[in-house]
Amino acid sequence: MGLMGFLRNKAGVILTAAMAIAILAFLLGDVVRGGAPFWARHQNRVGEVNGTEIEYPAFNQQVEQAEEMFKQQMGGAVTPQMRTYAVQQVWNQFLSREILKKEIEKIGLTVGKDELNDLVKGPNPSPQIVQAFTNPQTGQFDHGQLMTFISQMNTSGNQAVAQQWEVLLEGVRDERLSSKYGELLSNSVYVTSLEANEEYQERNKLANFKYILLDYASVKDAEAKVTDADFQEYYNEHKNMFKTQEETRAIQYVTVDAKPLAKDSLAVKEAIDKLKQDLIVAKDDSLFASINSDNKYPFTYVKKGQLSPSLDSVVFNVAAGTTVGPFLSNNAYEIAKVVSTVVGPDSVKASHILLDATAEGGVDKALAKADSIKGLIQKGDNFAALAVQFSSDPGSKTNGGELGTFTRGRMVPEFEKAVFEGKTGDIKVVKSQFGVHIIKIEKQIGTAKYAKVAIIDKVINSGKETLNNAHSKATAFLSAATAQNFAQEAKKLGLEARTASRVTAMDNVLDGTEAPRDLIKWAFEAKKGDISDKVFETETSYILASLVDVQPKGVLSLDAVKKDIEPAVKNKVKAKVLKERFAKALAGASSIDQVAQKVGKSAIHVENVVFANPVIPGVALENAVVGTVFGLQPNKPSKAIEGNTGVYVVQVNGFTNPSAISDINGQKKQMLAAKAQRAWGSIFRALQDKAEIIDNRVKFF
Repeated sequence: MGLMGFLRNKAGVILTAAMAIAILAFLLGDVVRGGAPFWARHQNRVGEVNGTEIEYPAFNQQVEQAEEMFKQQMGGAVTPQMRTYAVQQVWNQFLSREILKKEIEKIGLTVGKDELNDLVKGPNPSPQIVQAFTNPQTGQFDHGQLMTFISQMNTSGNQAVAQQWEVLLEGVRDERLSSKYGELLSNSVYVTSLEANEEYQERNKLANFKYILLDYASVKDAEAKVTDADFQEYYNEHKNMFKTQEETRAIQYVTVDAKPLAKDSLAVKEAIDKLKQDLIVAKDDSLFASINSDNKYPFTYVKKGQLSPSLDSVVFNVAAGTTVGPFLSNNAYEIAKVVSTVVGPDSVKASHILLDATAEGGVDKALAKADSIKGLIQKGDNFAALAVQFSSDPGSKTNGGELGTFTRGRMVPEFEKAVFEGKTGDIKVVKSQFGVHIIKIEKQIGTAKYAKVAIIDKVINSGKETLNNAHSKATAFLSAATAQNFAQEAKKLGLEARTASRVTAMDNVLDGTEAPRDLIKWAFEAKKGDISDKVFETETSYILASLVDVQPKGVLSLDAVKKDIEPAVKNKVKAKVLKERFAKALAGASSIDQVAQKVGKSAIHVENVVFANPVIPGVALENAVVGTVFGLQPNKPSKAIEGNTGVYVVQVNGFTNPSAISDINGQKKQMLAAKAQRAWGSIFRALQDKAEIIDNRVKFF
């Protein structure tokens, strides 16, 4: 009896009721156990790798910490590009950690405490530490900045900073574990003497040959009709080329330009001219600049080369109190007031002893104690020993108070003023937000003219009228466009409809054009044929979009790639025509010159071509052609060979064999290094292909 028949009888009714009760109990149990029904589970899940999930709060916290780190490195506000990069970095770390975790656990790899400490403070710190503490002005790793950060983190009690540091350390651990795993993999590969000899031959054996080329352009499109069967044949032969690791979407879009016009630039120029007059008479230069500047520049000493070229060429040649500009730089007008100038060191090496004012019973008592310690140092007591005894800065006290070498702008103002305006050997007592410092200036390095400058800039943005006109044009298109007439309506308004065919969920561009994240998110929530119901905005344009295709993860369909492969398919069909021409010319021919005469071409002679670099001089990279050359006997024309540029016939004149390899061990070592490098990437890709990955980032970012 079938299932529906069974359910019709009485027993079926009882069973149905029992199943309903069981399902209800399951749902209620799920609510009790998890606090939410099963259908609501995972709604905060950003992603999952091999069963390990990461929820939005934890993921977003790491993203915010990465953003803060980028902000510290680059200065200024977090841009959309920086945020996208932060999201990708956190995801890559999660992906890498989870993919490798089981493999690493199997063989018991760990990172010990001493090893981690060496990766942070040692002579060869982790690349992540180097990246996080690279001085943006010099492009060099700043060890002093690292030690200052650790010192301030340990004394400030700032939980957000501490969490940021822990995330960085976790990244350092993961990176080291990955490196160890990679080293094990690299050590598992080897190169035989036979392989070394073959590689040597491929790079040094020379071929001299003649070739005839019938290029694809010589066949008119009318002579090479492309059929569906041709597309299918090419698709079947190249399926692996069309495999994607994630779902992609094809988006048709129209961009309405909203860039500033000449009148917008003039309005900004008039505004900056007025601000210049106000800056000249301003009593608090730094405050006035901070309030009125679009970009907030630090009010600190700078040297030549650290400002925009226009300001840099003027600021160091005028007297203090002079206001210069406006200058046009990077789409903004700039003015600047030189508040003061000084000639001083570029960087300072210093040590300090930090007294916690609270622990000492107040600032006055801390200052009195600092003066006593200063007196001991001046009488000859060892500074390092006193730092170990008295300093409350755990990041430097174990090193005798050493802070390393640092440039201007790396310390709090009071500390910086003391070390850069003092002299080598000075012992100074300074009060700051962290407590009371006893500072020893160990060394001052370099000398240059520095200027303290209050800078105001006004970015040239589109005015209200410009924006309104562009927005009106965009909304007019939006109201008229449908999935069927999208391109036609765009053309009526003088716009161009373009299609971005391989858009991934975390992209922020469409064919190289900036795209807002909400546009991409819309595309991954929309259905094929949908048109956006809103106008998407960038800083300089409005974008309207239509979703024209959804391409799932895996091998793309023929329809999805048909437009992309059309040129190659046409060449494939043209190759058949050209091969037929060569086949007739080869019949009865005993030399390539005879073949050339029949096809109305000249045989071109080339020399010294090697297998490892399969380039035909003056033509193109031709792997199939050069590969055939090295398999031929001399003085016999080959069959027609299908290449990248056209169809070839070749004839070998002769080969020049290299002398015997002189250093086979050196050859093996060189090959081993390249092979080991490829092994790590190949194995990680294999593990990634095997992993079960769910990526929901587009729902949140």
